[in-house]
Amino acid sequence: MIEHVAQPGWVAVERYLSDVVVHPDASLKRAVQSAVDAGMPPIEVAPNAGKLLKMLVQLSGARRVLEIGTLAGFSTIWMAQGLPDDGRLVTCEYLPFHAGVARANVDAAGLGDKVDIRVGAALDTLPTLVSEVEREGPFDFVFIDADKENDANYLDWAIRLGRSGTAIVMDNVIWDGAILEPSRDEVNAPGIVSALQMMGRDERLDATAIQTVGSKGWDGFALARVR
Repeated sequence: MIEHVAQPGWVAVERYLSDVVVHPDASLKRAVQSAVDAGMPPIEVAPNAGKLLKMLVQLSGARRVLEIGTLAGFSTIWMAQGLPDDGRLVTCEYLPFHAGVARANVDAAGLGDKVDIRVGAALDTLPTLVSEVEREGPFDFVFIDADKENDANYLDWAIRLGRSGTAIVMDNVIWDGAILEPSRDEVNAPGIVSALQMMGRDERLDATAIQTVGSKGWDGFALARVR
């Protein structure tokens, strides 16, 4: 398992950017604190990354958002804040306890009417969305941030549940550089590599990837567009 180590300077810059530029509101700070209080792993996206998700939702004009991996709802709140009044976000969370914490945070943020939390293994819940997509339309924006072993499977579902022009963001694609040495984390790194390779060769996608540093260590995200 990879130990993600953050350099003090990276964390200080991230905090500066959060305070000076990003300005997470009280509901977002509450979500982070609730995860700490509940003993959940501190693996939510950084505030500047959360704000980026919100702005990508806005810039893409998304009305329907799919999130795979809810945790305490931090990224969920960011993206829901970027939706129009009639927008809707469906988020898939494996653990009922995490889903309960997220529901409380989303409701406290005043976004409960926009967010639908599906509990269970995402590879079980995602197929149930097919009929909903047929009735209500495809997802315009997808954020993937769950177990890395299934990243390629989640990517395939994102394409299938999306449309031409759907934007897909996948988090944690650098994994402390383990994409170059998957043997350093035989659980997670091979799944990330498979997803990156799929992004590069699948004719349904156009994609790029960006590496980052911050409180989550050396990592990054991939951005893809369904052709």
